[in-house]
Amino acid sequence: MTPSNLHLPQHLPKPRGFGRTNRTDSWWLQPIVVFIGLSIFIVYSTWAAFQGVNYFYDGGGSSYLSPFYSPVIFGSEGHPWFGARPDMWPTWLPFSPALLILWAPGGFRFTCYYYRGAYYKAFWADPSNCSVGEPRSCYRGENSLPLILQNIHRYFMYIAVIFIGILAYDAWLAMWFTDSDGVEHFGIGVGTIILTINAFLLGGYTFGCHALRHIVGGKFKEISKHKAHKKAYECVTCLNKRHMLFAWTSLIWVGFTDLYIRMCCIGVWTDWRIF
Repeated sequence: MTPSNLHLPQHLPKPRGFGRTNRTDSWWLQPIVVFIGLSIFIVYSTWAAFQGVNYFYDGGGSSYLSPFYSPVIFGSEGHPWFGARPDMWPTWLPFSPALLILWAPGGFRFTCYYYRGAYYKAFWADPSNCSVGEPRSCYRGENSLPLILQNIHRYFMYIAVIFIGILAYDAWLAMWFTDSDGVEHFGIGVGTIILTINAFLLGGYTFGCHALRHIVGGKFKEISKHKAHKKAYECVTCLNKRHMLFAWTSLIWVGFTDLYIRMCCIGVWTDWRIF
C-alpha cells in the first residue's frame, strides 16, 4: 500500500457474508450485551435530561445534585449560576438545565476510543466481532465525514477534566448537613456515599483516557528524561489498564446516582443519615 491510497476505501482481504465466521465460541454475546447496556443508558439519560425537575434533593439537612444537571447554569432548583430559564431559549423546546451541559460529558464518551470500538460493533456491526463477516465490502476508517469528527475527543477530554472537579465539589457539599437549629456540620448520608463514588469512578474513567496518556508522556521519545511526565504517565497508564472497567462502572453509577436523587426528591426512597 502506497501513501497515495491510504485514504481510499480498502477492500477486506477475505470477504465473507454478514455474520459468517469459523469461530465456535459465543462471539455474539459481547455485542449484544453492549447494545442492551448502552441502549438502556441512552433511553434513561435522555428521559432524565428532559424532565427538568427532581434533580436537586434538599431534605433532612442534606443537599444532593444530580450529575446529569451539574453544574446548574440556568434552572429553578439547586443553586443556578444565572437564574431561571434564559430568555433566548426556544419556546418550542422544553427547558431543562441538563440540556445545557450534557453535551460535554456525552461528547467525551461518544468519541472515547473504547466506546467507539464498542458501539461500532454493537450498533453498526463494524464488524460484530473479530473474524466475523460484516455487512460491507470495504473499510473507510475515520478519514472522512462524519467519523473524522471523532478526532475532537481530546478537546472533550479537557472539558471532562473540569467536570470531574465540579462533581467532586458536589460530593464535598453533600458531606455537610444543616440541623434544625441552623448549625451546619460534617455528616455522611447514603447520598453522600453515592455522590462520592460517582466522582471517583468518573475520575478513574476520565484520567485513564488514552488521549490524556499521550499528552502527559506519550509524545516524548525518551520519557525517562522527564521525571514529572514519567510519573504522570505511569499514573494514567495504571488507570488506562482498567479503562473498560471504569467506562462501564462509571456509566452505570452515574445513571444510578441520578435515579437515587430523583427517587429521594419524589419521596419514593429515603436518604438515610449515617452520622
